[in-house]
Order: sequence, then C-alpha cells, then structure tokens
Amino acid sequence: MTIPAGFEHIVREQEPLGPHTWFRLGGTAQYFAEPTTVEELAALVRHCHERELPVRVLGGGSNLLVRDEGVAGLVVSLAPAIFGRIATSGKRLTAGGGARLGHVISAAVREGLAGLEQLVGIPGTIGGALHTNATAHGDDIGQWTVSATVMNRRGEVATRSRAELRFGYRDSNLDELAILDATLELEPGDPQRLTKQMQQAWILKRAGQPISDENTGLIFKSPGGVSAASLIEQAGLGSARFGQASISDRNANFIVVGPGATSRDVLELIEQVRKGVAERTGVELEMSVEVW
Repeated sequence: MTIPAGFEHIVREQEPLGPHTWFRLGGTAQYFAEPTTVEELAALVRHCHERELPVRVLGGGSNLLVRDEGVAGLVVSLAPAIFGRIATSGKRLTAGGGARLGHVISAAVREGLAGLEQLVGIPGTIGGALHTNATAHGDDIGQWTVSATVMNRRGEVATRSRAELRFGYRDSNLDELAILDATLELEPGDPQRLTKQMQQAWILKRAGQPISDENTGLIFKSPGGVSAASLIEQAGLGSARFGQASISDRNANFIVVGPGATSRDVLELIEQVRKGVAERTGVELEMSVEVW
C-alpha cells in the first residue's frame, strides 16, 4: 500500500510506537495515522479493508506492549481533539473514544455526577476502559453506559444501545475496530463530596502502583477473589527479572523496564512469571496487557 492521495497530511510511514506506550518499547508501525475527522478515519479504514491491510487502533498506550519487530499495516491514533470531546447534559455524559478516562472522571465530578470517581487512577482512554470494562472497588464503567458509537473493520459506523451491550469482569462485547464515543448516565451528587472521594481513591490507588515516572505496565488480570500480585508473591516471584525487565517492588503485578530494555525482556519475564505461578499455586494467570 502507498499512502492514499489526500491523506499525506495524516499518515506517516515507519512511526516508532514506543513513545506512544507506557512501556516506551517496541518497533515501528508500517503506517501511522492521526485522522482529524470520523470521515477521514472511515475512508482510511475502507481503503485498508479493500487491500486486506491490517488496521489497529491505539488508545492511551497504558495497556500495550509492542514487539521489537514492530507492526505491519496501519496503526490509527485517536489522540486528535475530535475524538476526545466531553459534554454533559443533565445526568448524561458523552465522551469521545479517545478522551482520557481521568479527564472524563474529573468532568463528571465537576458537574456533580457520581459513579465514576472510584475509577480514578486507571490510565488510558474511554474507548479502552469500555473495551476492558474498567473496574475498581466493585464499580465498573459498564454499569453506567447507555450507548456507544462504534466503527467496524469495513469503516461502517453504528450505535449500540444498552440492550446490545454486554459487560463482564474486565471484559465487554465492544470488540469492533474503534469506539468513537459513549454516553453514560450517572447519578446526581455533590461536587465537593465527590471531589474528596475522588482524591481519597487516587491516593490509595497511587500508593499501590509504581511511581509515575517509571516505564511500566500492569500484566495480569486478577482471578476472582484473589489478586494477581498476591499470587506472584505467593509463588516467590516478587523479585523476578529478565534482562532489563523486573517485577515492581511496589506491586508485583507490574513490570518495570530499565534503560536498554527490549520488548523481548518483558515477554520473557511474563512467561517466566506465568509458568511459575501455575506450577506453584495451580492458577493460570490471564494476561491483561495487549501485545502487538
């Protein structure tokens, strides 16, 4: 594929993907696009579909590890402003799929809308949060979602109603190519009280995670009733490392990478921990991080 005529201003070749992720690792994207409208996005997706070129959508990069070899096909970023809009009307809040979850929570609290404040500190975008049904302290984003606008791999746009949506533990049926926006219906609340609750939740969340300037990522889903971090510790793997990748000393379910690290270091460490936990506790951990 060559860059389609008329799209040269939004498509680049051989874009390094590491800077777009929390791990800051990995190779390049064959093509990388930052469309400025839904129409541009749809046209690009259709172009790739006709040529059988793979398309992937990049959100906040907090839950993503890119292999050292890079990614074939087109990677689309929803970072442009059109995909990050946030608006409220009564009890309803509508947010673009590229809007940062933290910004959405702050907007809800500021408008006196309750329900999302316990999710503070979860990184990434609304699109990613819906795809994985972001959860904290028994609350999840799915319980508040009344509709979502999505784009499939043929570039077609559709609105999914509440009746069509299914949310489970860290999972949903929103598996189309892209979530363009979502509408949530929240509960009325006092902004000052909600702000205090949000701040308290944030303090607790940060206390149990690596510090913000480390290159890091959450690795495994916690099986029901027990945390993945406790299983890793129980298996005696709290100080495991491979190359320049090591288990965080603040939370054993995070991997931290040092200077000179490669994605292979992280993948080898993940496999080492997964096997060790299975052998010593009998629990098969499921990966939370997505690998491209």
